[in-house]
Amino acid sequence: MKKYVITFGVIAGIIVSAMMVYSITSCYNSLDFEGSEVIGYSSMIIAFSFIFVAIKNYRDKISAGIISFGKAFRIGLLITLVASTIYVLVWLVYFYNFVPDFMDKYTAHAIQQAKESGLSAIELKDQTEQISGMSKMYKNPLFVVLFTYMEIMPVGLIISVIAALILKRNTPKVVTV
Repeated sequence: MKKYVITFGVIAGIIVSAMMVYSITSCYNSLDFEGSEVIGYSSMIIAFSFIFVAIKNYRDKISAGIISFGKAFRIGLLITLVASTIYVLVWLVYFYNFVPDFMDKYTAHAIQQAKESGLSAIELKDQTEQISGMSKMYKNPLFVVLFTYMEIMPVGLIISVIAALILKRNTPKVVTV
């Protein structure tokens, strides 16, 4: 199991991290943040699709065609942890070394979007305070790590549950000749 978790976790981590760096670089340089969330979450889904591959390979090649929901979910969870940790580490290096003012630019963009959205004065004030508060929290490296894990972990957990439900098998598949 360890081999599958590390191999597929590293593959997923590289994919999601590469797409994150590409997406953030594009947004940062153009100051156009529109669509970046779609690209980010799409890349997470693509990267975490390797959870299906890992569980199926483990079930069929190592476990004689049988795998419980719990074992399948554990494989998915561990792959999620490996990939997410790579993603967080890449973000920390990239953020602090290449785009240290990213949150300032993103905050300014989010506040401008809120102003253009037609919110009432009270709603605009509340949303501006919320955005500014998150930006202040992002100055603490612990919150950077927590927010970054919170971006990616739920996607991996959901895909792990779905994969475990689809791929669980309590009896070996009977092949008829």
